[in-house]
Amino acid sequence: MFRWTRAAAAATMLCASALAAHAQQPQPTLAKIAQTGTINLSYRESSVPFSYLSDAKPVGFSVEICDRIVDTLKAKVNRPDLKIERMAVTSQNRIPLVVNGTVDLECGSTTNNSARREQVEFAVNYFYTGTRLMVKKTSNINSLADLKGKKLATTTGTTNLQVLRKYMKDHNQDTELLTSKDHADGALLAELGRADAYAMDDILLYGLVANAKNPAEWAVVGEPLQVEPYAIMLRKNDPEFKKAVDDALIAMMKSGEFQKLYAKWFQQPIPPRNIALNVPMSAELKQNLKDFSDRPAAPAAQ
Repeated sequence: MFRWTRAAAAATMLCASALAAHAQQPQPTLAKIAQTGTINLSYRESSVPFSYLSDAKPVGFSVEICDRIVDTLKAKVNRPDLKIERMAVTSQNRIPLVVNGTVDLECGSTTNNSARREQVEFAVNYFYTGTRLMVKKTSNINSLADLKGKKLATTTGTTNLQVLRKYMKDHNQDTELLTSKDHADGALLAELGRADAYAMDDILLYGLVANAKNPAEWAVVGEPLQVEPYAIMLRKNDPEFKKAVDDALIAMMKSGEFQKLYAKWFQQPIPPRNIALNVPMSAELKQNLKDFSDRPAAPAAQ
C-alpha cells in the first residue's frame, strides 16, 4: 500500500509539473492578438528615416512597413478592428521587451545577427547598411584612423559599439569611445564638441545630418566597417506568427508597395524639415527583393 501511494504521489507531482510548464508557455502571438484585439508595436525616437518622432507622432519607413503588416494580420486573425498600441524603445531595452512579450513587432532600425537570434527572431531583411562616421567638415577627419587620440561617440546597445571596439583593439588605436542612450544624443555629443565624431549605421547618419541645425556643416565619411541587414524583431519560437509577418512583407516586395515606400522615405522630402536623403537602393537590398532572405549578418559584424 505504501509503495502504491508513493508511486501515485510521484505521478501526481509529474503531472502537476507538466501542467505548470505548459501554463508557462507564452500564448502564440496570433492567438493573443485575435483574443485581445490589440497588437503592440515599438518605435524609436530618432532613427531617421526608419522610425522617429515628427510632431510627437511615430513616423518612418519601418513604422509604415509594420502598419502594412498589421493590415494583413487583421484579415489573418479575422479582427478588422485590430488596434495598434505603440511604445518607444531604446537600443538597450528593445530586445528584452520583445523577449517578454511586451512588444509584438519591433519597428525600428535593428541589425539581424546571430547573437541576437539566440534571444529573438527576425523577419525578412528589409535594409542593408554599415558603420561610418558623422563629422564636421572642418574636422579633417576622413576615417577611423584619423581618430587616434580623439573621442568617438556611438550608441550603447548597438552592434556598432561592438565592431568599433574590435577595430580599436585590432589596430591598437587609443581612441576614447563614448556611449549615448540614443542616436540623437550621440550626434549631440559631436555637435557640442564633446566627441570628435559620431559613429553609426550610415543611413541613420544621413538622417541625422539632414535634420541637424545646419546640415551643411556635416559630412558622412569613411569606408563601412561591415554590411549589416536590418529586420523587424519578433518573439522567438512562434513560427506561425513569423510566417504571417514574412508573408505580408514578401507580398509587399512582390507587389511593388515596398519599393514605393522606399522611394517615399529615402528619395523624397521627409518630415520634419522636408529634406530628401537621396539614398539609392543598395545592391544587397535589390537582391533581397528576389531572395526574401532573413539571413543574419556575417559573424565578423557581431
